[in-house]
Amino acid sequence: MILGRVVNAATDVVNDVVSKTKKPEKTIRGTVILVKKNVLDFTAIHTTVADSVYELLGQGVTLQLVSAENADHANGNGGKVGRQEALEHWNLTFTPPLAGGDSLYKASFEWDEELGTPGAIIVRNNHAAEFFLKTITLDDVPGAGRIHFLCNSWVYPDSQYKKPRVFFSNKTYLPHEMPAPLRKYRKEELEASRGDGKRKLKFGDRVYDYALYNDLGDPDRSSELARPILGGSSEHPYPRRGRTSRPPSRSDPNTESRNFLPINPFNITFQGMSNLEVDNLYYNGIPLPTDVLNQVTSQTIPLPMMREVFRTDGQQLLKFPVPQVIEADKTRPPTAWRTDEEFAREMIAGTNPTVIRLLKEFPPTSKLDPEVYGRQDSCITKEHIQHNLEGLSVENALKSNRLFILDHHDTVMPYLRRINGTTGAKTYASRTILFLGGDGTLKPVAIELSLPSTEGGNSGVISKVYTPAEHGLEGSIWQFAKAFVAVNDSGHHQLISHWLNTHAVIEPFIIATNRQLSVVHPIYKLLHPHFRYTMAINALARERLISADGIIEQAFYPGKYSMEMSSAIYKNWNFLDQSLPNDLKKRGIAVGDINSVDDIDRLLIKDYPYAVDGLKIWFAIKDWVRDYCKFYYKTDKMVQEDPELQAWWKELVEVGHGDLKDKPWWPKMKTREELIESCTIIIWIASALHAAVNFGQYAYGGYSPNRPTKSRRFMPEKGTPEYAELEKKPEKAFFNIITSKLQCLVGISVLEILSKHSTDEVYLGQREPDWTTDKKPLEAFNAFHERLAQIEEEIMNMNKDKKWKNRVGPVNFPYTLLFPTGEVGLSGKGIPNSISI
Repeated sequence: MILGRVVNAATDVVNDVVSKTKKPEKTIRGTVILVKKNVLDFTAIHTTVADSVYELLGQGVTLQLVSAENADHANGNGGKVGRQEALEHWNLTFTPPLAGGDSLYKASFEWDEELGTPGAIIVRNNHAAEFFLKTITLDDVPGAGRIHFLCNSWVYPDSQYKKPRVFFSNKTYLPHEMPAPLRKYRKEELEASRGDGKRKLKFGDRVYDYALYNDLGDPDRSSELARPILGGSSEHPYPRRGRTSRPPSRSDPNTESRNFLPINPFNITFQGMSNLEVDNLYYNGIPLPTDVLNQVTSQTIPLPMMREVFRTDGQQLLKFPVPQVIEADKTRPPTAWRTDEEFAREMIAGTNPTVIRLLKEFPPTSKLDPEVYGRQDSCITKEHIQHNLEGLSVENALKSNRLFILDHHDTVMPYLRRINGTTGAKTYASRTILFLGGDGTLKPVAIELSLPSTEGGNSGVISKVYTPAEHGLEGSIWQFAKAFVAVNDSGHHQLISHWLNTHAVIEPFIIATNRQLSVVHPIYKLLHPHFRYTMAINALARERLISADGIIEQAFYPGKYSMEMSSAIYKNWNFLDQSLPNDLKKRGIAVGDINSVDDIDRLLIKDYPYAVDGLKIWFAIKDWVRDYCKFYYKTDKMVQEDPELQAWWKELVEVGHGDLKDKPWWPKMKTREELIESCTIIIWIASALHAAVNFGQYAYGGYSPNRPTKSRRFMPEKGTPEYAELEKKPEKAFFNIITSKLQCLVGISVLEILSKHSTDEVYLGQREPDWTTDKKPLEAFNAFHERLAQIEEEIMNMNKDKKWKNRVGPVNFPYTLLFPTGEVGLSGKGIPNSISI
């Protein structure tokens, strides 16, 4: 095969020489920056032997200029194409040193007037291995000066493509503005990205296509690992994912097969932990017995996770960074996290600040169908909370908007009988009532824990209400009640706030954008930085985290019902509610519309760090998007008449989120305002929303007692051995309820990985230079960058102002999750452009 390609290459060289009959008017010099595969993958070094043969023929990597001005009838009226020119000195062992393994190469292009201004470059890779092409720059082009091509794409051997790769210059064009000689290439590139929807995909294909979530189960391994297909039905609706070509499983033709061994690290039995052992995880380390180490390392835990869990100095010692939630607390064991004020503060400044809402009726009611579930309304009474309302009556507290609720009842109850009966978890549905004090802080005044009635069917619930206590047996029981709430909240956070509402819902936008919008389309250029690495990280999550028997099922209380629960909640997902102002209004946190940062004072909780910082970020994004979109779309009619934009939105709604396609709230994409709002929501989800719910996971959840993910026993009841243990050893009883030791260790390691900022992170307000040639969008983006810098200063000043108690709380941990610029590692601050972890 290689020999045949060499012969063809030699023939091309001869043909080039023969056809060279006209002397060029000018030679254009070009610079190419790329990364060779053997820099990233040492197994690819053998390919350099075959590469050398092509280089001798001058046919290793070739480039051809394509005219943006002059068409060639023989080329289907596409732009006139220049000669193939080879990259120079590919086989040099030294290239000018650049960051990140980059290599710089030169190329020379013959130019004449018939070619005119180049608008695209054809790139052929005749080597045996792919390379990552970053940029191509042409200098001193007649009539145009410097022309830059921002590529950022893998280029595979040319034999893998039906047509060679084409890269456009950094100019931006709506479809009707595209120079006629380049329209052919624009159309062909989009067709290549779409594929035909049928062909088996192979490594290196650039095809973006849709699939159902039929890759979560592993029925070939065990019938216990079969999982429902998510998406494509009214029972289990879900956003679409990217299509692969893995064959169906042998046991179920509708389920995609799995080509890996699922993680199963929790078969090892550990006893419960103690405060001292938890403390030692961060300060001294704890020894791990050899037999346990051997068992854990034999369970196919991913290597990156193993590196996080175990030291590499030869000692079998577990030691983790100190989570910020206990870092400033000098007492041992730490106690600030236990306070009611910190428990409530984390609902507005922790890792899951998107659920708390205003309580509008008392007692709280349920929306579950009583014909199916029986009576589900709350049994919390006025007597339970009256004495904790700073002298207000319940009626007055409601009327003055001082009562709030963290409600994990209706989302949990439909699955609770199955969870408690089949997964090993023992937990409750919960409602937590909170009171907004005169000092601006929240405090819990009642917690209701509910179980399905033992009579089964639609016989309702059995509920018990717990109220605050600080000392003695009552204090321990209250602490247990808060732990059960934290278990609910941790599960909701990981499955809904984090996975569903950011990772899963954004993937259809990525697929539709790459299928329907050309790389030179202004909306593609606006959104593309916010899609970096997301599909890859989602694929990895489906393989290791959210799959059957994966880490999420093992570590979080819903167990095997985890993804099914997220599907049930997706039924009520609303694209427009992902707008932060709309979300705050829907939850009753804001009185009236919030149309600008001047309306932040409409927040009922004035000291709500996520909402205050988030609104500033939201409107900074929206101002940037408005300036950008209005530069390219002067009228609503231009939005309506853009065929690529309309095809993009139609496919996104009808296919990408097709299970919700008939919802009336979808924007019709007929006006500039609809385009601006939609793009702002997309960018918000991919950047700030994900940052807010992801990068604080270790800071708060890295200390397991603060945010346990699973409970193994119910609340101790009088007359039971568990209650006797509670009376004598409340600490032991607490740790026998929450997450087990091994679940805790693996969970902590995963949270540490998820919470880290990488060394190549690109933050909001940052882009590669020369991403467009249009001056006004560049100016608007610079203004966006400057506004984000102002917001950073405002956040720092508010965090220092003791007036804002919720910004640091009893644990003395400042809220920086929406600080735009981050730092490598567990910095707890920074908004990456995209969901890249």
